Amino acid sequence: MATYDPFREMERLFNNVTTRTPASVGMPMDLYRTGDNFVAQIDLPGVDPSTIDIDMDGDTVTIRAERTPSVASDASWLTRERAVGTFARQLTLGRGLATDKISADYSDGVLTLTIPVAETAKPRKIEVQHSSRSLNVAGEVADDQDGSEQSNSSTEGQQA
Repeated sequence: MATYDPFREMERLFNNVTTRTPASVGMPMDLYRTGDNFVAQIDLPGVDPSTIDIDMDGDTVTIRAERTPSVASDASWLTRERAVGTFARQLTLGRGLATDKISADYSDGVLTLTIPVAETAKPRKIEVQHSSRSLNVAGEVADDQDGSEQSNSSTEGQQA
């Protein structure tokens, strides 16, 4: 049976209150690839869509949004866990993405960025051409297409 340590419990509570990850500050995100697109889904509940600002600078996308309090200013708070204010998050994009074709949609409190893979970065097949030129036994080039370069001596290759 473990003994109760009030100092350990106080430290645990203090760490829970003061430790904040980027996701807990107001913009948690999921990022995944589906087909030829990367998709970022960023939770922005309670954000007015007109406050969402997305900027592209080089290979960095910056997303800013503002959540304003929806409670009267004279409210007496008992607990306040929902952050208000301006939030920002940056994504550094790699090469091979069509940054000029990024699209954004805000629906049901989720901002969805769709980032397509550039055509030049997509896998592709390279067709193998087949020619009918071949070497005969003597090492001479024989062209089966027009017959002009075929060897007329079959004994030359056997003597070597």
